[in-house]
Amino acid sequence: MSDRIIGMQQWFETPPGRYLLAWERAEFDRAVGDIFGYHALQLGLPELDTLAANRMPHKWLALRESDALASQLRPDIVTEYSALPFEENSLDLVVLPHSLELNVDPHTTLREVERVLVPEGKVVICCLNPASLWGLRQRRAHVYRRLGFGELYLPDAGEFIGYWRLRDWLRLLGFEVESSSFGCWRPALASEKWLERYAWMDGLGERWWPIFGAVYFIVAVKRVRGIKLLGSPWKKAKRRAAAPVPVINRSHRKGSDFTPTE
Repeated sequence: MSDRIIGMQQWFETPPGRYLLAWERAEFDRAVGDIFGYHALQLGLPELDTLAANRMPHKWLALRESDALASQLRPDIVTEYSALPFEENSLDLVVLPHSLELNVDPHTTLREVERVLVPEGKVVICCLNPASLWGLRQRRAHVYRRLGFGELYLPDAGEFIGYWRLRDWLRLLGFEVESSSFGCWRPALASEKWLERYAWMDGLGERWWPIFGAVYFIVAVKRVRGIKLLGSPWKKAKRRAAAPVPVINRSHRKGSDFTPTE
């Protein structure tokens, strides 16, 4: 890896980038496969089709103008993530693969996602974890670069967001975290050969130190207080049949032919 600062798209072509993408692809397929609705949106990272396993009829890829020019794939929408061209409460699913950490104002982007999601809609977020071996090497590399030598391990395209910090943002915006996971525990190595030699650390890390994975994954649901989901308005409630009430003639009127039996 050269001394130049590379972007996220170029970094995903490196051995650690491909290793990370493979884990993320499997995780996205697992997460979005059972999310139902009509409209889904992916923001950023055209190299990875995060909605491939989703069965919604309408799916879009949105990129910023600078990312669209640099990408070989043609997006469906070119827009700023802080001003999405959708009405309020119009999308069932929004996926953010590294889109927050590559944004100058990630909180505004997240607030815009909350605006366009329907009540009970879901957001799926993937971010690099600063509290990992990869994050530690990146911080050390920043110190070395200020001294005039060394190279970065991860792309210097934005500011990485801590796991608990992002959960706080989601809670303040009315989201409820449904599930979360971590992945990629191999050391911060640049060659594919050495990454493969440490493949055993993935199973060990998942069991013993899960929160120190190089990447984390969050699925959250938009909760709206006071909203009650109703059934179809044209369905009428079934009428309850009245129970038969027995009538007993307690008195025998004079002249009546009725004679009670014992």
